[in-house]
Amino acid sequence: SGINAEYGGDGTTSVIILAGELLKVAEPFLVENMHPTVIIAAYRQALEDAIDMMRNEVAKSVDTSDRDEMIKIIKSSLGTKFMKGWNDLACGIALDAVKCVHLEDKGGYKEIDIKRYAKVEKVPGGSIEMSEILDGVMFNKDVTHTGMKRRIENPRIVMLDCNLEYKKGESQTNLEFMQETDFRKILQLEENYIKGICDDIIALKPDLVLSEKGVSDLAQHFLLKAGISAIRRLRKSDMNRVARAVGGQIVHRTEELKESDVGTECGLFEIKKFGDEYFTFLTKCKNPKACTILLRGASKDVLMEVERNLQDAMNVARNVMMDPYLVPGGGAVEAAIAHRLIEKSKAIQGVGQWPYRALAEALKIIPKTLMQNCGVNTIRTMTNLTAKHATSGSTWGVDGETGNIVDMEEFGVWDTLQVKSQVLKTAIETAILLLRIDDIVSGVKKQSDIEAEKMAGKFQSQQPQEPQEE
Repeated sequence: SGINAEYGGDGTTSVIILAGELLKVAEPFLVENMHPTVIIAAYRQALEDAIDMMRNEVAKSVDTSDRDEMIKIIKSSLGTKFMKGWNDLACGIALDAVKCVHLEDKGGYKEIDIKRYAKVEKVPGGSIEMSEILDGVMFNKDVTHTGMKRRIENPRIVMLDCNLEYKKGESQTNLEFMQETDFRKILQLEENYIKGICDDIIALKPDLVLSEKGVSDLAQHFLLKAGISAIRRLRKSDMNRVARAVGGQIVHRTEELKESDVGTECGLFEIKKFGDEYFTFLTKCKNPKACTILLRGASKDVLMEVERNLQDAMNVARNVMMDPYLVPGGGAVEAAIAHRLIEKSKAIQGVGQWPYRALAEALKIIPKTLMQNCGVNTIRTMTNLTAKHATSGSTWGVDGETGNIVDMEEFGVWDTLQVKSQVLKTAIETAILLLRIDDIVSGVKKQSDIEAEKMAGKFQSQQPQEPQEE
């Protein structure tokens, strides 16, 4: 389940239900002394066939540039979740975020790193409708000195990864002064060192300096005099996002600063206050490759839930962008593959056909579970669904609210092929892994045995001792 969540971002429940059912249908074969390797071979063959059928016979391709089509797909992942009431807002945010961080080079390599470059900032207060995706980044910081500007249009931004303060010795350093002027000289050296660093920065005429390390009071003074705002101790991850949003490079030594390192693609730098906290906004970026999603909500619990829902929506959008194929939802794809596998099993020779067919039957647990959740008669509805798949196409599935059998093409519920194929792979591989275990030998005593021994010990100690003979 964890692997599936990490890889596809969805389908965690399906994996557990399916793996459990696969083990359940394998039990009768084990009771009849069929060897696990025979069952495993049949399961592996069925997995290969199922993945092949899903891609070539059931899936349909999708145009990722069609916004309405994409939003419809993302909506189906939020249908049963907390964000259902704000479907359009959440789907729009998720799609824009994924498009923002989507990179593709000339060699055809695609990268969509939501985790690193689409940051979700949760700010309690306000309503969910106030949530938005920024065309840039924001982080929870304020300028280092109250006299610095808090709003600059089209700022030139310098990003540093070095201290703007005097370097202290690595180990304990002792200085011996022979005259009183020596101490003054040392202070002057420190001041000159910091002035040198600040002059390197000021030479580029930036409006804003961001540093991952500290900024000393003296450096603040020099920068303030030059009309430069400074923000210190940014996280590495935040700095990487800023660099992708505003252009420019993160520099490790001020002597090496050059014009191409300055970020110039940001349209507006401003600091806003929410509650007691100050937040820095770098927005109106020309072509940002990183973004921040600002979530507002009544309480922290609401925000946590909204964030989880949004992660699911972004994962769906990412999966479709990476592999633009869809399969019908509502248990339709499982029923379609089950029907095809059962047909194919008739041509298999030997005992291997029975576990192969059992796997096909096990796949029906997904539509069955949907029917149970609706409270309809499972056996009757399942028979109808199987009949539909045998006679009229592979897009018939279960309506998750009424339990009726509907055509998913018209109903508009689709799943991504990437998630569905990963669910099958994970569930079948896990079942195979567990079938390989013959017996569990445990070196730890069961709790019941330990308690039984304790009781026996107490009983013996309560028995009256026979007097010993002299």
